[in-house]
Amino acid sequence: MSAQTPATRAPRVTTETLRASKTAGRPIVMITAYDHPSARLVDAAGVDAILVGDSLGMTVLGYDSTLPVTMDDVVRATAAVTRGAQRALVVADMPFMSYQASADTALGNAGRLLAEGGAQAVKLEGAGPEVLALVQRMVRAGIPVMGHVGLTPQSVNTLGGYRTQAKESHAAAVLIDECRALEAAGAFAIVLECIPAELAERVSSLLSVPTIGIGAGAGCDGQVQVFHDLLGIGEFTPRHAKRYAEVGEVILAAVAAYADDVRDRAFPEEAQTTHVAARVVDEAQAASTAARRKRGGGR
Repeated sequence: MSAQTPATRAPRVTTETLRASKTAGRPIVMITAYDHPSARLVDAAGVDAILVGDSLGMTVLGYDSTLPVTMDDVVRATAAVTRGAQRALVVADMPFMSYQASADTALGNAGRLLAEGGAQAVKLEGAGPEVLALVQRMVRAGIPVMGHVGLTPQSVNTLGGYRTQAKESHAAAVLIDECRALEAAGAFAIVLECIPAELAERVSSLLSVPTIGIGAGAGCDGQVQVFHDLLGIGEFTPRHAKRYAEVGEVILAAVAAYADDVRDRAFPEEAQTTHVAARVVDEAQAASTAARRKRGGGR
């Protein structure tokens, strides 16, 4: 991977870039990242956008849901990602209870993600009246907002688990209304998670802002996937994810080989070893021994 200089680096993707991609019929590529190394890699691979998702709770921190993730968790991860991503648009999730308590708290937390984390946008789940009002307020304050409807993981306890949403006509109509309301409120894009492909395609055709699908079929304006699912890191793969590699197996084999080499004294090899003349070691030991004796110590 060659380093890009400021003169050769591709221009930063913006919210307007994503809208132009929708207009041109060019699918938008988005993926999660939670640290500097993964951000550098996915950015170099040419993705359009990086989501610093609250999914880090499950993929990185070992929780069984996104609910325990805090603002500090996301701010720290976002800062690491933005230091590694030179081109992709970085969108940071607002974690559970970071925007539900009050409008002032929500605005302050969104500002942290941009000011401290370096994100270019934030993502909110839901489309109720309170969320729509927040979207409007954040946009007026200069904070770009991505919406998120369908399966909203922060509401998993009220949704009855991780399952496909809007499968009946009434629920589908509600989702269409939610998307239209988010667009009217100023959202620059909307994530459609785990809804029928036919509904996602129809919604995408009705909106002027891009839709980003996850488990919503190929008719969306773009797709987002979780870094660890795509690379085969972890035992569970959601139905909507495709494993493009088995990096977990590669890591396991590499660490096992390292452990074997250490136990067999096959590592480090000569290439990883630095030498000094035996005289230097002898003189060092003699000096250390003399100093210890002077202090009344042992050998």
